[in-house]
Amino acid sequence: MANIFAGSEIVELGIQIEKNGRDFYDTLVRQLKNKKAKEIFKYLAGEEEKHIATFQRILDKLEKYEPPESYPGEYFAYMNALASDYVFTQKDTGKRIAKNITSDKEAVDTGTGFEKDSILFYEGMKKVVPEYDHKVIDELITQEQSHLRQLSDLKKGL
Repeated sequence: MANIFAGSEIVELGIQIEKNGRDFYDTLVRQLKNKKAKEIFKYLAGEEEKHIATFQRILDKLEKYEPPESYPGEYFAYMNALASDYVFTQKDTGKRIAKNITSDKEAVDTGTGFEKDSILFYEGMKKVVPEYDHKVIDELITQEQSHLRQLSDLKKGL
């Protein structure tokens, strides 16, 4: 049987995703040449750092929460499926992926995929955290959507 996550473990995955995002963008800042790309990636790395702190605050106050489900373990199984397919839930993946980037376009495309996957993961996360944390996660989703727009604009300028 697959590992099923508890709510706190899902928030911890959110922290790991943001750490990998931060490391990904930080690594790109050091290796890319395009000044505009470097500025945006530096900004995005800082944003990911803020998200880490936000998730840590959620984790610190998260009690054992059981979301309403159609069958026992439904949402945790869903999040397990998302997380198992999402490479940024694995420790130290951000740096490794960034080091293999060979162009500004590839960096933007990879970052775009990362932001899209984060939005999908956080939408799912809302089902396994208490309702009072939904507003915080909605704000994180809005920020990730903003990052997506920034990367899209950057790609047009490359």
